[in-house]
Amino acid sequence: MTRSSLLTALDRVIDPEIRRPITELDMVGSATVTDGVAAIDLKLTIVGCPAADRIEADVRAAALSVPGVASVAVNVGVMTAAERAVLTERLRGGRPRGTQFGPDSLTRIYAITSGKGGVGKSSLTANLGVALAARGLRVGILDADVFGFSIPGVLGIPDAKPTKVGELIMPPIAHDVKVISIGMFVDAGTAVSWRGPMLHRTIQQFLSDVHFGDLDVLLLDLPPGTGDVAISIGQLLPQAEVIVVTTPQPAAAEVAERSAIVARQTGQKVIGVIENMAGLVQPDGSLLQLFGEGGGADVAARLGVDVLASIPLSIALRQGGDAGLPVVLSAPTDPAATAILAVAAQLASRPRGLAGRPLGLSVS
Repeated sequence: MTRSSLLTALDRVIDPEIRRPITELDMVGSATVTDGVAAIDLKLTIVGCPAADRIEADVRAAALSVPGVASVAVNVGVMTAAERAVLTERLRGGRPRGTQFGPDSLTRIYAITSGKGGVGKSSLTANLGVALAARGLRVGILDADVFGFSIPGVLGIPDAKPTKVGELIMPPIAHDVKVISIGMFVDAGTAVSWRGPMLHRTIQQFLSDVHFGDLDVLLLDLPPGTGDVAISIGQLLPQAEVIVVTTPQPAAAEVAERSAIVARQTGQKVIGVIENMAGLVQPDGSLLQLFGEGGGADVAARLGVDVLASIPLSIALRQGGDAGLPVVLSAPTDPAATAILAVAAQLASRPRGLAGRPLGLSVS
C-alpha cells in the first residue's frame, strides 16, 4: 500500500469552509499505511476550527475506503503561522489585498437596491442567491444593510460566525451560498449606529478580507435610500449592475427611482426593475391588488430599463423568510417562487463581458 493511494483518497475530503480539498490546502502532513493501519497527520487551519470534527470524520472515512486499510489513526494538529501565511497567499491567488473584485474580475456583481424599506429587497436577494446557486453557479451574498441586516436570518443562519484564517475571513455557507453580514460580528439584539466613515470601512473590509473564492455572481443587499453605503458601493464597485426593487404604489415607485439615479451618478449600470408585492393570488386565480398597480412599470419606463419580474404577495415567501428556508426551495411552485426563479434564469444566462478587462495575454 503506497502513500499516493492514501493521498488519492484524501483528495476527496473537502474543507467545508474553504471548499477545496485538504490535500490542496496542505492540511495533510505525513500519511502512511503500515500493516493495515493508516496513520495521518491532519493540520487544521486554526485552533478551534469549527469544522474540525467533520474534517476528521471525513478523513477517517476516506482512508477506510482504501483497499487494505483496516483502521485509521489521525493525529490532529494546527498549522504554524508560517504555513497559514502560505495558505492565505495561495487562497488570494497572488492578488494584492483589496483586488478580489477589481476591474479584472469576471464575477457578475448585482446590487439590489430600493428607495425605501419594507419592499422585500432582502427576501428577494436571498432567494435569488439560492436560486442561482441551485443552477450550479458559485454565488456570494454581501449584506450591506449594516443597520437593518436580515440576510443571515432569511437564509437560516442567524447565529453563524465566520472563521478567520490569517488575514482572511471565511464566510459561512447557507444553501450553497457564501454569506457575510455585520450581523455575524455583533451580539444578538445589538443595534449598529455608525457614521459614514465606519460604514465605508466595513464595506471595504468585507470586499477585501472576506474570502469568497472564485464567484460567478456576487449579490449585494443594499440598505434603502441613497445614503453612505450606496455611495461607498458606487466608489468601491463601479462595475456593479443595479436592480431596483419597488412595490406597485406610485409613492414607493417614485422613491425607488432615486436610488437608481444615485447608482448611475457613481457610474453603475441599472439593468432592470423588480416589482414586489404586486398582488395576492386568489383561489380563482385572480390578483387582489393590495398595494395598487403599475409602479414597477412606471419606474422602468422612466429609467429606460425592463421590468425583470412582477412578484405577487405570497404567504409561502413570508413563511420561508421567517423559517430560514427560502421559498424557491420550500415551495418552488408558489407563484412568487416561480417569478423569482425566472429572474434567476435571466441573470444566469447573461454573458460576462470582457470589454476593458485585462486578459493576461501577451504577443510574442
